[in-house]
Amino acid sequence: MSRPNTPVLDRVSEPSDMKSLSDAQLGQLADELRCEVINAVAQTGGHLGSSLGVVELTVALHAVFDTPRDKIIWDVGHQCYPHKVLTGRRARMPTLRQEGGLSGFTKRSESEFDPFGAAHSSTSISAALGFTVARDMGQPTGDAVAVIGDGSISAGMAYEALNNAGAEGRRMFVILNDNEMSIAPPVGAMSKYLSGLYASPFGELHTMAKGFETALPGPLRDHARRARQLVTGVTGGNGTMFEELGFQYIGPIDGHDLTQVLSVLRAAHTRATGPVLIHCCTVKGKGYAPAEASADKYHGVAKFDVTSGTQAKKRANAPSYTKVFGTALTKHAETDSKIVAVTAAMPSGTGLDILADRFPARVFDVGIAEQHGVTFAAGLAAGGLRPFCAIYSTFLQRGYDQIVHDVALQNLPVRFAIDRAGLVGADGATHAGAFDVGYLSALPNMTVMAAADEAELVHMVATAAAHDSGPIAFRYPRGEGEGVEIPDMGEALEIGKGRIIQDGSDIAILSFGAHLGEGRRAAKMLEANGISVTIADARFAKPLDHALIRQLAKSHRVLLTVEQGAQGGFGAMVLHYLANEGLLDGHLAVRTMTLPDRFIDQAAPDAMYADAGLKATDIAASAMQAAGLGTLLEV
Repeated sequence: MSRPNTPVLDRVSEPSDMKSLSDAQLGQLADELRCEVINAVAQTGGHLGSSLGVVELTVALHAVFDTPRDKIIWDVGHQCYPHKVLTGRRARMPTLRQEGGLSGFTKRSESEFDPFGAAHSSTSISAALGFTVARDMGQPTGDAVAVIGDGSISAGMAYEALNNAGAEGRRMFVILNDNEMSIAPPVGAMSKYLSGLYASPFGELHTMAKGFETALPGPLRDHARRARQLVTGVTGGNGTMFEELGFQYIGPIDGHDLTQVLSVLRAAHTRATGPVLIHCCTVKGKGYAPAEASADKYHGVAKFDVTSGTQAKKRANAPSYTKVFGTALTKHAETDSKIVAVTAAMPSGTGLDILADRFPARVFDVGIAEQHGVTFAAGLAAGGLRPFCAIYSTFLQRGYDQIVHDVALQNLPVRFAIDRAGLVGADGATHAGAFDVGYLSALPNMTVMAAADEAELVHMVATAAAHDSGPIAFRYPRGEGEGVEIPDMGEALEIGKGRIIQDGSDIAILSFGAHLGEGRRAAKMLEANGISVTIADARFAKPLDHALIRQLAKSHRVLLTVEQGAQGGFGAMVLHYLANEGLLDGHLAVRTMTLPDRFIDQAAPDAMYADAGLKATDIAASAMQAAGLGTLLEV
């Protein structure tokens, strides 16, 4: 036996090491695990609050289930830091979200204990059902457990999966991690009753679930009923919504009472024959006072001081694109009462909190429901309003059918404000905004813009606000701008018209979006090598500025297109136009510089673009090669 003060966490290199621990030792392990996560994230930044909220649940899951044979699937994955520590990755936690280090989410290539990768929400139940069917068809896999938050379960995909899983009737587990409300006030007394109830070796799971509330004395029974009603919406006594879908519903339970969680999981694991949903109430940031006290429960943090909770602040050289967008939109809303905005659970992340502070009744947060958000915006537009639908590029992918069917097909003037375009840094490949240029430009009626800097973004907000003849989108990157002077109010741009930044004669760099700065730096390198360079800002991918492209093609030896997007985007459309117009003749060499045809792991954005071959030196070298001028000289 270890001495009482010996760290239990030091004895756990993988979950199998937990099987010999007593419940008291598991409690000590949870305490040590919480401290370990706090200290690790203090060094790297990351999703702290959500991870602290599931410490006890993580310990209990790995103590009861047989991972990696049993599959624990963390929805979104931003709460998986305790899971990583317990599954052989403790020593690598200082590399979290760093170049070459651990992902901030679950990742199949990282560990056999990550059976399903995630970083977008609401996928876990579908995946768990897939593993369940694979098990029942003879594959070497055990039970599947989906851990999904109350925010993620609001998305339609989660309900589609619940409906399918309930109809299948197979043994699987869904844990609803509900951190929007707490059962803390009666926690001690409730634990006493619940622990006894679930520890009983007798009775069917169905009877246990049904007896949950009736086993409690009056005040606790009422509180449990209210808690259940908050999440299920069911006020009567004929069963919860989850039971109507075919699940055994157990809860709500206190997710920070390890004794209770262990008792419930053990009972469910032993007795379940069909699908079970366990409603587990937790507190984001639990056990770390600065996180519990903050408005966002330290959902996403920079590096911080553990003692004070003070986060390191990076000195900004320019305002962020997100703030520029929110401020510009608010100014237009002050003079146009028809302007409204839609966000999918990201008001501050998209800058719409600025508009909401000024006009709260005109900002609609639809939750993690991008499909609904897009069609809702289409309805707003059809009703005569001017909706701005602000969604990250990577999340807008989730609403693509709605963009096609409900917006573009009906030619409705929805304005898509696309934040996080291009590569985004520590969140890695799952959050990269790589594909929107191609998938939006393919649609009839759609106008697609990209801002070269924060001043251009202000002009594009004005352009979108004035554009009532169909859908329009404008994209911009994460982080701070270029430091240019920002106009107080933007001016509506002429649709489909780019601009010449500087005139030259040998090589033309045609930039689409926020890589214009790299194009400028590449031009200086080329000029130092005696090459005359034209720089143009396309502004629009659709409609293309045909006159500008024709001018550049006819008056230069080399035309380079540069964009922060995947192959098949802006450059492909320029090539399509040049080919159809017969402009790809012998005198013109064309190169399209895009993100490569692979996913790029997390690193600092500059390092990611270097990996992608899209830095200024890459642009200049490509121009030299295309012109047959040899190697770029050092400058």
